[in-house]
Amino acid sequence: MPLTARFLDIHVIHSVPLANLNRDDTNSVKTVLYGNKVRTRVSSQSWKRAARVEFEKTSGNSALRTRRIGEAVARELAGRDWPQALAERAGAHIAASVGKFEMDVDDEKKVIVNDVVTNAMIYVPCAAVVELADFAEEHRAELEAAKDIKKNGDTKASALPKAGVDAILRSRNDVINLFGRMLAEIDRAGLDGAVQVAHAMTTHESDVDLDYFTAVDDLTSTWKDGTGSAHMGHAEFSAGTFYRYATIDLDELAGNLAGSGSDLREVLTGFLNAFVLALPQAKKNSTAPHTLPHLVHFALRGDRPVSYAAAFEAPVRAAAQGGYGTASAKALATYAEAVKGFLGSSQLLWNGWASPELKDLPVALGARTDGLDTLVSEAVAQLPQAQAEGGAA
Repeated sequence: MPLTARFLDIHVIHSVPLANLNRDDTNSVKTVLYGNKVRTRVSSQSWKRAARVEFEKTSGNSALRTRRIGEAVARELAGRDWPQALAERAGAHIAASVGKFEMDVDDEKKVIVNDVVTNAMIYVPCAAVVELADFAEEHRAELEAAKDIKKNGDTKASALPKAGVDAILRSRNDVINLFGRMLAEIDRAGLDGAVQVAHAMTTHESDVDLDYFTAVDDLTSTWKDGTGSAHMGHAEFSAGTFYRYATIDLDELAGNLAGSGSDLREVLTGFLNAFVLALPQAKKNSTAPHTLPHLVHFALRGDRPVSYAAAFEAPVRAAAQGGYGTASAKALATYAEAVKGFLGSSQLLWNGWASPELKDLPVALGARTDGLDTLVSEAVAQLPQAQAEGGAA
């Protein structure tokens, strides 16, 4: 394959039973009006986070997003037998060195000394907490001589060298190299993510169902021979077949990994599996919606990413016997054929698909593989060796 592989598109048709994977501020199911029909929606942030958490579990990489980086360091130092007051002071000075911060107050509106939270969310590898604690160890004498931070927002109050703290906060791992980082407070800490994720939506019109529920008081029902409930309520749920789409900017990822020692193919393998298999976990205990996709389709392109969402602008009609999964997969394949005719095939460098149940789909989706592992392996194998080794030190 030529060295023009730029984007790896991921298309997933995924049927989810009664669930509320991602709700709004009123606990309602999220929706979108598309093709003049209401669809159930799951935000890109929700599914992206589920994929990130899954990637962290399987890859051994982990990242921390928090405003309480100072408290995390203080807890680490306290575990190293630092006096509690000194550990808290160190954490506060680290938080102050980040940039603007706020100090918590008690019920009487008095400042709680050294309970400092940064205004910005800090996003770092989990190992950065240990590295910051090590940095505090190196400057223990300065911290012992320093005063507690008592003035809200005093960015010059830190006794620690800001350059040293900044250097640690700029550190990255595979998680951050994939998903990027927004951190304007630290010079050169921001990073454009290589992964772009669309909001998932049902391929068909969908309705929201209200689930009325009650809870019985076990002792009342036993002692008083009573009936009725001790609590009543309702919750919103929906069900449907979703179209999920993401794309990976291979040039961006290779650039982010440059010098890291990480292998681009290994990172891609971990992310592809994580994105396909991950599900947002909202209300998982009351719905357990742990289904597998009907269809997974990968396309490696040399020109630009191409979403197939427009395949469902006209809502898919259920099959005569019911069911949207197969009909949605066929609609996607039909649209893929139309895209191929419109853009041509010169920049479609490779594509393929896998499904636990579908056996025959139009050739526009490429060749069928026996399973997800094989599909992922074939996709990453298409990358030229030079591109795959982009992260090598």
